[in-house]
Amino acid sequence: MGGQPPATFRKPKNTKKTLVRLLKYLNKYWLYLTIAILCIVFVMIGTVFATRLIGVAIDNYIMNFDFRGLAKLCFVLFAIYVGTSLSMWIQSILFLWVGQKVVASIRKEIFEKLQKLPLKYFDNTTHGELMSRVTNDVDNISMALNSSVSQVFQSGLTLIGTLAMMLYLSIPLTIATVITIPIMLIATKAITSRSRRYYKEKQERLGNLNGFIEEIISGQKVVKVFCQEEETTKSFSKRNNELLQVGVRAEIFSGMIGPIMMALNNMTYAIVVAGGGLMMVMGLPITLGTISNFIIYSKQFTRPLNELANQVNAMMAAFAGAERVFEVLDETEELEDTPESVELNAVKGDVVFTNVNFSYEEGHPILKEVNLYAKPGQTIALVGPTGAGKTTIINLLTRFYDIDNGTIAIDGHDIKEIKRRNVRSNLGIVLQDTYLFTDTIRENIRYGRLNATDEEIFEAAKLANAHEFIRRLPDGYDTVLSDGGGNLSQGQRQMLAISRAILANPSILILDEATSSVDTRTELKIQEAMQNLMKGRTNFVIAHRLSTIRNADLIAVINHGEIIERGNHEELMQKKGFYYSLYRNQFETNEAV
Repeated sequence: MGGQPPATFRKPKNTKKTLVRLLKYLNKYWLYLTIAILCIVFVMIGTVFATRLIGVAIDNYIMNFDFRGLAKLCFVLFAIYVGTSLSMWIQSILFLWVGQKVVASIRKEIFEKLQKLPLKYFDNTTHGELMSRVTNDVDNISMALNSSVSQVFQSGLTLIGTLAMMLYLSIPLTIATVITIPIMLIATKAITSRSRRYYKEKQERLGNLNGFIEEIISGQKVVKVFCQEEETTKSFSKRNNELLQVGVRAEIFSGMIGPIMMALNNMTYAIVVAGGGLMMVMGLPITLGTISNFIIYSKQFTRPLNELANQVNAMMAAFAGAERVFEVLDETEELEDTPESVELNAVKGDVVFTNVNFSYEEGHPILKEVNLYAKPGQTIALVGPTGAGKTTIINLLTRFYDIDNGTIAIDGHDIKEIKRRNVRSNLGIVLQDTYLFTDTIRENIRYGRLNATDEEIFEAAKLANAHEFIRRLPDGYDTVLSDGGGNLSQGQRQMLAISRAILANPSILILDEATSSVDTRTELKIQEAMQNLMKGRTNFVIAHRLSTIRNADLIAVINHGEIIERGNHEELMQKKGFYYSLYRNQFETNEAV
């Protein structure tokens, strides 16, 4: 139970492709980034030049006891350090601003993408997995753009500037300084190649764990009813330990970089001091100030390498997150309307299914040669055992899924030729599992038609028999509902859903009958509300309690994806076929209860 199976081990992602795609988001902010990079260049030049001035101070002023000249040079150093500090602050602000703008753009893009994805995608992906991509993965991108990108630029330019100054001062000491660099690069490459794989797997397992948590929280009542707390905890612990193990491996490998770099840095200092001292003993052209410069430059040269290495964690997490976000953005959207798509202005509710075939997975047909006709104003009941295909028929009518072959027509127009939004705007759906938003009752009802007035909302609630219980609440229509409407009873939530559907005023109504979990008095109120809602509309009712559809104009009996019987209640009972058996079994069960 819970979420997807554990994520399988995957090869490292295409870092270059992901980076190129991320850079496209930065293109529109090129001016701000240019200013930020110029600030970084100034910081690099100022830092390198200030370090050189320290060597000049040792050789020309301190060694000669020229304190006046030393004071002037100190003033110049002070001015440089103030300027570089100001530049660092400016570039930091600019990178933060650009980073936030880019992340806001990505977050907006992925949310808009989710609105365009077909229902199939949400059926096959856990909510926790999606939340992980929209939140955790986007946050990892944000952290990288806010700090890591500027750090990469700053470290890269510092490397270039420092190396140029070292070559200018002394080629032998420069060679002594950079001799450990190949070792650093080899070690870093070996470590990051492993950590990258583990960071990718870590993100996948985190999404899997989030999906499991989201599912268990939503189904907490079921967990408690069946006393599965211990088993659920074990299942969570297994997933949590899998995440822990891969997370520890990722952190261990990335954490190795710092100590290795520190050891190599200390080795570099020793080489520079020994090499400089040897050159002075041998009488080669080198001064104490130059050796001091090289000690500082060796730190300035290796520090960017350390900083780049320390950014591996953030960068790997960002690339892993970006790739997962881009996977969502690359998902196939619902088919767009064609220029020839029509828009129906006044839908009568004439619905015809002709030889409809459909399968969720190729080779596993769900509906087979379904033929169904609903005249305007008729009530069509769909009955049959679980898994027969009743809900699938509704999914096809709403175009949540498109049929494999055959046709579904509304008022003589194939729904594939009608604008998708137009089809759905003329459909009203009241599901068995009612969903209410964390908002006021007023706004939950208004969701059926956003431009509705308060008077229209009140009238819809009255027709749905919801007005009285709403009025008795402390805040009335301004009562804020908890997640999913958890602070209301099942019957009250159902009446609000009916109110919303009444307000939408659809031409075709779909009802997933939902009165089995409420008391008799509430059931009567809901039935009355449903009757008010169904007046003057074409109605499709998925019937769970057959006694509630005795007055339906047509009852379609579905089994194994085929309509095996059709007719009204009296006709089907006289046939004494499949419907007769279903009805008698349910009636006898109710009598026994």
